[in-house]
Amino acid sequence: MNDQTTTHAIVATRAGGPEVLELREIPVPSPGDGELLVEVAAAGVNFIDTYRRSGVYRIDYPSVLGTEGAGVVVATGSDAGGFTAGDRVAWSDAPRSYAGHVIVRAERALPVPPGIDLQVAAALPLQGMTAHYLATSTYPIAAGDQVLIHAGAGGVGLLLTQLAVARGATVITTVSTEAKADLSRGAGAHHVINYRELTDLTTELPALVRELAGGGVHVAYDSVGKDTFDASLASLRRRGMLVLFGGSSGQVPPFDIQRLNAAGSAFLTRPTLGDYVATRAELLSRAEELFAAVRTGQLNVRIGATFPLTEAAAAHTALEGRRTTGKVLLLP
Repeated sequence: MNDQTTTHAIVATRAGGPEVLELREIPVPSPGDGELLVEVAAAGVNFIDTYRRSGVYRIDYPSVLGTEGAGVVVATGSDAGGFTAGDRVAWSDAPRSYAGHVIVRAERALPVPPGIDLQVAAALPLQGMTAHYLATSTYPIAAGDQVLIHAGAGGVGLLLTQLAVARGATVITTVSTEAKADLSRGAGAHHVINYRELTDLTTELPALVRELAGGGVHVAYDSVGKDTFDASLASLRRRGMLVLFGGSSGQVPPFDIQRLNAAGSAFLTRPTLGDYVATRAELLSRAEELFAAVRTGQLNVRIGATFPLTEAAAAHTALEGRRTTGKVLLLP
């Protein structure tokens, strides 16, 4: 059993910028039925955390942030799904993960296979499974498809590029610096566009994409949102699909659905991970495929930055300033 009574956590004291994040000492929670108490080895930092901190997504304050991570089980409640103390697990949806200890529901815990480092395991659940469902379910990429991926050097972007290339697609990515362009090419991108070199993103980017893709892409994956949405829609070929799965530049304003008609009977979807791992079978299937790809060297997980838990505000500042590549982790 865990004999610690308190642990450290990062609390959003109110809605606002990174300055509202505060390190506090809180009681170590006790696992109930179907729950695991996990000592956190690393917690994932994601844009959804910044949305909750800033008030874009409403939460009750004060609130411990974070939902993703990996660590070691130190205690269990009854009906713990076969997990025992000492097991290594990862998760994508355990609230209050910016802490030294967290409660993870056994039905949502992912067994971490031998040979997978816990920091790598912490980097995979949210962004890895997001990339997986985007490439295999939302739009099942097929050989010969032309694919546009924004934020190609980001956590999802690097993983999604690798998965798309493995499925036989030609991948076009956008990035903001030449260093990020090199990372995107290293992940397998066939064409990389530095949008900082464009004067008018809305007109110039679609023209470049259409030229590279021979008339437009079959699917555009857009996690940037407000700044790129119009360009993404204009980059599609007839009956193409725009997959909007984030808003790092801000949320997309209300949308006139008739624009899909004008774009060539285009499709638009706004998916979220929870709907693609709704059952334990689907959750485990996606995680097992990802872990297997890492173990065999088919998938490279880039951890772009790690911060001590005490520097969570700096991690948020770097993420929101688009100064990060790959995955950002907090280390308790």
